[in-house]
Amino acid sequence: MKVTGVVLRRASDGCVLTVRKRGTSMFMFPGGKPEAGESPEETGIREVREELGIELSPADLAPVGEWHSDAANEPAHGLHSHVFMSTDPLTRTPVPAAEIEELRWQSLDGVEDVEDLAPLARWYALPAVRGMGS
Repeated sequence: MKVTGVVLRRASDGCVLTVRKRGTSMFMFPGGKPEAGESPEETGIREVREELGIELSPADLAPVGEWHSDAANEPAHGLHSHVFMSTDPLTRTPVPAAEIEELRWQSLDGVEDVEDLAPLARWYALPAVRGMGS
């Protein structure tokens, strides 16, 4: 299953935003599955707008990586994920919308020990963001 995730950093401390979708227990990045004909960047921009009311442009996104991992909320499904990071740290508070039930700011320190982080975020993307010096 193809998905796109977007890392949004808080300007004040560099923590990254994770979200929990309604009816699930794992936190992940804002994002989701592409609509027909969408590029990974277009998917990320649309999903962030729908889920958080935040407008991004392609120029705002820097690639973090592309990984294959287990899906957090759909057992027995694998993910092919593109992850981008917004180059402009957030200075305003995002508002959960659509299927988003909860927001949580996550420090980049010790992410491997946070058991309710989705595998993509916990084992791949957040360590990569930390390695980028964010």
